Parts: sequence; C-alpha cells; structure tokens
Amino acid sequence: MRPARIREMAGMAAVESAVLGASGGILHAFSTRQGGVSRPPFATLNLGQSVGDDPAAVAENRRRFFGAFEIDAGRVVRVWQAHGNGVVRVDAELAGRPGFPGCLMDERGKFDALITQLPGLALTVSTADCLPILIHDTVRRAVAAVHAGWRGTAQRVAARALAAMRDAYGTDASDCRAAIGPGIRGCCFEVDAAVTDAMAAALPDWERHAQANRPGHWLFDLAEVNRSILESAGVRDDRIEDVGLCTSCRNELFFSHRADKGRTGRMMNFILLKADR
Repeated sequence: MRPARIREMAGMAAVESAVLGASGGILHAFSTRQGGVSRPPFATLNLGQSVGDDPAAVAENRRRFFGAFEIDAGRVVRVWQAHGNGVVRVDAELAGRPGFPGCLMDERGKFDALITQLPGLALTVSTADCLPILIHDTVRRAVAAVHAGWRGTAQRVAARALAAMRDAYGTDASDCRAAIGPGIRGCCFEVDAAVTDAMAAALPDWERHAQANRPGHWLFDLAEVNRSILESAGVRDDRIEDVGLCTSCRNELFFSHRADKGRTGRMMNFILLKADR
C-alpha cells in the first residue's frame, strides 16, 4: 500500500494514485467532501444528485470539481448504479445518442462499471463507502471505472470489467494499472452472515479477508478482496495501488453512508483518456 496523494486545488481536495499517474495519457481523481457549497448533511462537495441535496448546489459542486481538471460537464459520463456487475461499453454509437452523456440506463439495464477507448470522456462512479476502482490499459489505450460495493465484489465486478475490456479492445490484464480508491475498510466495515454467505459463494477464501468481531459478525476488508480479484484476473501486484483511505475513519474528508447513518452526500471518481498528441 502506498501513501495516498491528497491534492489541494482551487479550495478543494482530491485523492490521486501514483500508479495511475505514472502511466501517463490519462486524467483521474477520487473526490472528497471538501471545497463545495452544499449544506449539512451534504457539506460541502456533494456530487450526488439523488440524495436530497439542492440541485443548484450539486451543479455548482460538479462545475467546481470537474472544472479544476478542465473537464466540461458534457464530457462527464455517469451510470445508474445497481450494486451488481453490469458493464457498459461507451463507444461512438452510444456517445452519438441524443441526450448523451446523461445518466446511462437503457434497455440493457443498470451498470456498475464503464469502459471506453474514446478520448476526452470522464468515466465516473459515485461512492460513499463502496470502493471506486479505476483501471488503465496502457497498451490498448482503454480505461475503466468500477463501483465495487460488497454485492458487486461478491459478483467480481472488477474482473467483469477487465473481461469486457479484453473482449472489446483486446486488453491483456497484465498491461493494466489499477487504483483502489477511498472506501470503508476492514477497521470499520462490520458485516453479518448475509454478506459472508454471498462472499463464500463467489470467493472460497473470503475468510482470509475477515476478522471475527462478535458473534455472527465480522470486520471485512473489501479492498483486499478486490486486490485479490484484480490479481486473479491477471493484473500484476506492482501495478495495483490501494490508496488506503477509510471513508468511515476519515469522515471529515469523505462522505460515509455508515458513519453518517445513511444521510450523506456522494463522491465522484473519474478516469479520462487523453487524446493522442
């Protein structure tokens, strides 16, 4: 685990990955809750539209955050997340639809991962304890943004995204770099049998990532599980970075559904492929 880089910019803070930054050819960031205009309980940089915040405040927060990276709102691609393992390929046909980007949900359903080879589009996932995972194929020049909560993790959503990149672009996972962003960690993520049963069905070695806490409850390390999933899919260990920041422990810096007892804002986490020069 490398120490996370927290970048201060225009009155805001964002987390960046050294592993992704070293690859070049992309922009990326994991947002925080600092530097916006929203009022409690969404104070202050809430980027989520569906949590009950003032829409004007959310729009201003998004303008500030993406503007700091010189990304126009019309280039920000979102999905309607479903806590599953659906993957959407953002291709020229999809990008040419009326109303694009909007919030992607169509006859194919809802999605928890996006992939593309199109430059200039910020693929985003929203989080407030779930893990954001950003992936860059440095050879085929493709990127992915993944939303991995416990349900998506049990369905190996990160591996599904890599498989979709392989099928669409010829991606070899060993050419990829990946960053696991801020999310609730094993120190704070207490789960019951509903979670461990789901994990056991998909991940036979789930107990390696859990610590018994009290009868019928465990402290579960989603980040380590997702690192194992990325490695088993072929991503090299030295090309995976876990930023190591717990959204619940660092509630002053991040929105946390658990720490804030369900009423809170959302971070947005993005990766954008730069155009060839």
